[in-house]
Amino acid sequence: MSLPIRNVAIIAHVDHGKTTLVDALLKQAGTFREGEDIPDCVMDSNDLERERGITILSKNTAVRYQDTLINIVDTPGHADFGGEVERVLGMVDGCLLIVDANEGPMPQTRFVLKKALEKGLRPIVFVNKIDRPQATPHIAIDKVLDLFLELGADDDQCDFPYLFGSGLSGFAKATLEEDSEDMRPLFEALLKLVPPPAGDPDKPLQIQVTTLDYSDYLGRIVIGKIHNGTIQAGQQAALMREDGSIVKAKVSKLLGFEGLRRIELETAAAGNLVAIAGFADANIGETITDPNDPQALPLIKVDEPTLSMNFCVNDSPFAGKEGQYVTSRQVRDRLLRELETNVALRVVETDSPDKFAVSGRGELHLGILIETMRREGYEFQVSQPQVIFREVNGQPCEPFEYLVLDVPEDAVGSCIERLGQRKGEMQDMQLGGNGRAQLEFVIPARGLIGFRGDFMRITRGDGIMNHSFLEYRPLVGEISARRNGVLIAFEEGVATFYALKNAEDRGVFFIEPGTKVYKGMIIGENNRPQDLELNVCKTKQLTNHRSATGDELVQLQTPVEMSLERALEYIGPDELVEVTPESIRLRKMPNRKLAKR
Repeated sequence: MSLPIRNVAIIAHVDHGKTTLVDALLKQAGTFREGEDIPDCVMDSNDLERERGITILSKNTAVRYQDTLINIVDTPGHADFGGEVERVLGMVDGCLLIVDANEGPMPQTRFVLKKALEKGLRPIVFVNKIDRPQATPHIAIDKVLDLFLELGADDDQCDFPYLFGSGLSGFAKATLEEDSEDMRPLFEALLKLVPPPAGDPDKPLQIQVTTLDYSDYLGRIVIGKIHNGTIQAGQQAALMREDGSIVKAKVSKLLGFEGLRRIELETAAAGNLVAIAGFADANIGETITDPNDPQALPLIKVDEPTLSMNFCVNDSPFAGKEGQYVTSRQVRDRLLRELETNVALRVVETDSPDKFAVSGRGELHLGILIETMRREGYEFQVSQPQVIFREVNGQPCEPFEYLVLDVPEDAVGSCIERLGQRKGEMQDMQLGGNGRAQLEFVIPARGLIGFRGDFMRITRGDGIMNHSFLEYRPLVGEISARRNGVLIAFEEGVATFYALKNAEDRGVFFIEPGTKVYKGMIIGENNRPQDLELNVCKTKQLTNHRSATGDELVQLQTPVEMSLERALEYIGPDELVEVTPESIRLRKMPNRKLAKR
């Protein structure tokens, strides 16, 4: 007899503690052996997730509590990975919404919660980080109720159960007055409030493909929930394609989830989450079913990409010096391989064999792909991100974003002015009483391109900015995101302290002495609107005369460090970001006429 099952998704805004809470649940359930070295954020499986502290890929784990198998799906909190969120919510019967006791629900909470409510899930709210000094748990609950009402939740969903606790400290409690030292109250709530999965093991087999994975040994692996029927390793099954065609194949491997591992299963019944190998052509939303009685489930719709950029072969003077994979064939194969698992991505070949148009859900979505490829040894160039326009009811439309800023009060005026220039409309402003203000805007997605650097300058690095896709609306006309011109290297060589010091009054630099530069490489930002070429490789003429001030300590201004995200937001339409495993460089597209100093 199989164990009772509960399938739960954990949803929340970035950095509200989803992955840390899963750590606490795994430890309480005894998933780890005694004395085992337990990493923090065990569900963040790749280096990028650990470094950035965000969940990028949805992942499954399972814990046993009181003879019940609780399948937990950790979902991304960032709207750029909404392609992951929408699908995995179809695998679960309940969801745990985590909100920060200080911040309350944030923009990307709204995005994921809206999807959960549309699927008819009744969330359990967990107010996390209540042990922090500025925590206001009851105010956070009121904000969650306001958000539920705003998103059109029904009466049953608005009457949500809630708990308080701390994932980091590993405790949960039903009321603030209770004493609790572990996560037992949360486990009890999950067993009591999440309904068991509906499904009949005696009906014909139906499994919906919700996530794709890839293994060098097994090929494509499909992950999904068994809606009806029973599946066995080695049996024949049929894949019902999106176009209505049916492909028969053998289940070569059947895997289940236990803790952080996948375990091999002989059989699994309705309600279980499983991973299956043997269906090389399966895609998201398609149905694996009984070959003798094929029945398709409704297809899953994933939101389309909103941002596009060109990936090009690197043709700079330094091309091929730092990367292992540099040819157009290698870049093309890697992008097509990404399509195997990244369903919110689109790759289109252009009229040039060296250029590929890649579309995704946002700058972070595409930035993660670029960073991943870079770490794998790829070398290439990318162009400025462009929003994707669409025709809705015969009218040209563009994507709009819902933007929330948390800023010091003295920066409010500048933020409103800057976003007004970018066609942003303020929806709400709340003063926190602690010298900070929260501003809410609706703004075209193209108005946000390049805004983050401006925002960091306005708030002196003390502002928090979050945004999520809202909807497509009619075009709002020209947006002039003003930026100063750039400083460009005049010749190939090595930047010298002497040349940089002499040109310091021209603007701010992105490089330091000793950096190798080439003609056309962007080395800084000009103080004026024009682009300007500089010779930064000039050396001091040596003479046998000593200067009276020669021994004084001369210092350069600290250069601006150009991270990948900052570079993508910074570049203009006639500029490129050169990405290699060792460097991020900015450059002008070839054949540009510029002012020269």
